[in-house]
Amino acid sequence: MKYKRILLKLSGEALAGKKGFGLDPEVLDKISESIKEVHEEGFEIAIVVGGGNIHRGVGGNLKGLDRSTSDYMGMLATVLNALAIQGALESKGLYTRVLSAIDMQEVAEPYIRRRAIRHLEKKRIVIFAAGTGNPYFTTDTTAALRANEVDADVIMKATKVDGIYDKDPEKHSDAKKFDRLSYIDVINKSIKVMDATAVTLCMENELDIIVFNLFGENNILKAAQGEKIGTIVNIEK
Repeated sequence: MKYKRILLKLSGEALAGKKGFGLDPEVLDKISESIKEVHEEGFEIAIVVGGGNIHRGVGGNLKGLDRSTSDYMGMLATVLNALAIQGALESKGLYTRVLSAIDMQEVAEPYIRRRAIRHLEKKRIVIFAAGTGNPYFTTDTTAALRANEVDADVIMKATKVDGIYDKDPEKHSDAKKFDRLSYIDVINKSIKVMDATAVTLCMENELDIIVFNLFGENNILKAAQGEKIGTIVNIEK
């Protein structure tokens, strides 16, 4: 087992499936089944989920909202997604906890670092909601922050494509896929896989990032087991 404790980063858009918005029950079921496979292999799993299927934070500025208000709306959207993932996982017999950076004790526990670690040690799946609790920070940064706080071994970012490319593979047939990149490569080449704050935080703590296709067969398990899948971002050697 290359990694013991993993942090899985899911985009909100992934939960919407082909609909492009809201929640797709079939997608939730498929994702939860994949996470169950990983859990049964003995991995400790934490999850950070975005809210783009419900609200796009920065896009809200175009509709007359100030950035802070829009970002808080995005944080609340991640809580809805976290509860949906929790329900899907618990329907498969898994024990979960949702920890929210914004206090809402009726639906989630408050985020406390030691509590999160204890849940992981007890093999509960921990779902982090409401971002960092502050505007101007993305859920990518949340993933990097929480992964470092709970001593995760890797961030696994599940996307719609099978790794990092030099340009959008859906628009350019000649796009080149990278098997490995250094943190500096990602920052200097302005590769839009994670924001610079998140990548820098991972670089400072030498935390691996794996970017892979969420919907490939057994891909979450393969990534957790250290198989060569997607693109890995780590320290330059």
